[in-house]
Amino acid sequence: MEISHDTIDIRDPSEAIDAIKTAASLNQSLAIEGAGTKQQLGRYRHASQTLSLKRYAGVTLYEPEELVMSARAGTTVREIEALLERNNQHLAFEPINYNYLLGVNEDLCTIGGVIAVNASGPRRIKTGAARDHLLGFYAINGLGECVKSGGRVMKNVTGFDLSKLICGSYGTLALITDVTLKVMPKPETEQTLLLRNLSEHSGLVQLRRASASPYDVSAYAMIPAGMMQSSKDHITALRIEGPEISVMSRTKDLLSYLDDSGAEFETLASGSSSSFWKKIKDAQPIAKYSGQIWRLSVAPSAGFEIVQLLKGFDLPLQGYFYDWAGGLIWLAIEPTGDAHESRIRAAVNQKGGHATLIRAGREVRSAIDVFHPQEAPLAALSKRIKEAFDPDHVLERGRMRAGF
Repeated sequence: MEISHDTIDIRDPSEAIDAIKTAASLNQSLAIEGAGTKQQLGRYRHASQTLSLKRYAGVTLYEPEELVMSARAGTTVREIEALLERNNQHLAFEPINYNYLLGVNEDLCTIGGVIAVNASGPRRIKTGAARDHLLGFYAINGLGECVKSGGRVMKNVTGFDLSKLICGSYGTLALITDVTLKVMPKPETEQTLLLRNLSEHSGLVQLRRASASPYDVSAYAMIPAGMMQSSKDHITALRIEGPEISVMSRTKDLLSYLDDSGAEFETLASGSSSSFWKKIKDAQPIAKYSGQIWRLSVAPSAGFEIVQLLKGFDLPLQGYFYDWAGGLIWLAIEPTGDAHESRIRAAVNQKGGHATLIRAGREVRSAIDVFHPQEAPLAALSKRIKEAFDPDHVLERGRMRAGF
């Protein structure tokens, strides 16, 4: 098959196999996309051609009673969520929609893209990330070989769990064509407990305290004053989900448990709660800023200290907020040619964790490490894995690391 167009619409996996083999024989590189909503994530790389899976779409299996669904990679998340909603089910890992951060207007993100970047939201702290809900997949590696892993139930995941490698690899290891996911019953109702009149540090302390309680909180966020809803107060938020009687009881008990915090309490009912966490999931509190966006994943106990270190470095922060009880920090910062990389990584390295540049221009994403640099042994292992899946570096060359 001769590659003669900038974009090749894949309608069958055999077409992708031919395209990959041809690209390898010509020493060309290929980009992979579904709807193209995440092309701004990762390092900027030049690809000879783009393989588009937006026409390779559709739910191929859905058994609500078995809590399992299979879909082709080009299937939109919107379609999947609508189908699940009709059966009172959902994707429990609550995938983030990057459209707000990246300025994408149409809500067309695909399930293949979600798995490729391991897109996960506030509930990750309770139910796990996207990779933890991936039961199996079909993919094509850089040699043009079909790869299958897992199946329709957890017990089929034996030997090497390739899902953990493929999910979050940004297409650099293999082109995902089909996925099988574990789906979950949607909670009957939810409530969010808001704590006000607390300092930023005290709010984070209460989040960690609640995370050690028996009240089964499903999400923990702390939004500094002015970041959301024009609030002049810091907002500390905890979500409780489940059967209505259980939610009411646990919310009451959690109120009593945190009563000595000195906070003023407010409760958001189900509809308002859902709207609130959608904004947190999609990082809307900082999406409004025009600067560069960083995502810091750290130990919850270190979140506040890292922000204080960054402030001590006199970084021009536009805004920030915390998710995952302080373990996830979203930062908006005045743009520069290096995105303040050295100081941000220095702060994260002091406490442990990693920092990922989510939004910046092409020139910046070409010049710096978008993903946190790996220590030498881990970097060597990553390189060997890449060589095993894609020895000619055909797939997404340079998207995660310069040169491969």
